[in-house]
Amino acid sequence: MSALFSPVRIGGLDLGNRIVVSPMCQYSAVEGIAQPWHLIHVGSLMQSGAALVIMEATGVEADGRGTHGCLGLHNDDQEQALADLVSNARRYSSAAIGIQLQHAGRKASTRTIADRWKGEPLPPEEGAWKPWGPSPLAYMDGWPEPIAMTERDMDRVRTAFTEAAVRADRAGFDLVEIHGAHGYLLHNFLSPMSNLRTDAWGGPLENRMRFPLDVVRAVREVWPRGKALGYRMNSTDWHPEGLSLDDAVILATELERIGVDYVVMSAGNIAPGIRIPPATPGHQVAFATRIRRETGLKAMAVGMICVATLAEEIIDSGAADMVAIGRAMLDNPRWAIHAAAELGVDLTYAPQLVRVRPNNWTGFKIVHPEATVEQTERQRDRPPASSWDRPSVEQPSEGST
Repeated sequence: MSALFSPVRIGGLDLGNRIVVSPMCQYSAVEGIAQPWHLIHVGSLMQSGAALVIMEATGVEADGRGTHGCLGLHNDDQEQALADLVSNARRYSSAAIGIQLQHAGRKASTRTIADRWKGEPLPPEEGAWKPWGPSPLAYMDGWPEPIAMTERDMDRVRTAFTEAAVRADRAGFDLVEIHGAHGYLLHNFLSPMSNLRTDAWGGPLENRMRFPLDVVRAVREVWPRGKALGYRMNSTDWHPEGLSLDDAVILATELERIGVDYVVMSAGNIAPGIRIPPATPGHQVAFATRIRRETGLKAMAVGMICVATLAEEIIDSGAADMVAIGRAMLDNPRWAIHAAAELGVDLTYAPQLVRVRPNNWTGFKIVHPEATVEQTERQRDRPPASSWDRPSVEQPSEGST
């Protein structure tokens, strides 16, 4: 039995395995509205074999988008486009589908990946807007100084998160993940490296947590208990003056009290120029392990989890409850199907993909030499009389009659 392909329950959501597709920005929206590319992207990943696909970071207000190409969920057109996407994707997959809600904070108003060679911050002539943050401290030299938020601004953003969650529910998503990491707004409030306030929203960790926790609490009130609610958080800022893993445990404990179902343990990106350890396979798994041991939250591990054996080891050892995989899924949109074959798990394929099952295609073992070719009659694509290229049918020896 494979631990990676064992079922798991998060909140009110039952998943058939422990593999999650991480949110990955596509920079392809128009005015925040999902385009045909998003259906191609998400639809393909919903055929990956993963039990859960989470859509990219989606702005809860126009100013909360990172780029002009980022998704939004703050008007009716955006909601309808996502509802159509969810409905169409579900026609061909039983995978659960979630969405990540975020406000980019002081890292908003940047160019998309394709144009960042010109410089990341948007210039005025390309439609730049003013970013927001807890303090008027730019991300780095050459970036715009954010507007220091007042309590009225915080109320506006808190409401934007709740309204986006309501829209996500109506659109049919199974899960909402709140983005509180990577130097975006909620992380800006949490980290002493970006929150220099001296009022009730800054200073000690208890104060710096107030706004992120208020946002989560408000979303929890409107998001159905029969679905799942998660939070992506920084385990560390990799800087002695920043957040530590001990701080993350305190935050996770508060999130659990509010009713969050799971956390994703990421790290870094609060400021440039910080020396961080090299990115190696599974380099952030230990963060999820600490949370899993010290709270009752489900813990999702990230960090260069690229191969099936590592993912299996993480789950089997109890290091995390789930693994979230990003770039490896972009590289191979059938990652989980191939992982199953390597681990000896006989998954059900979509009808359109049956002909590439290990028991239907002799080429499978050539392309995937690490895989176990299943000797099974499950989802056979042809009757035995037409089995000349099936790996499970013994072929006559050369020269035999």
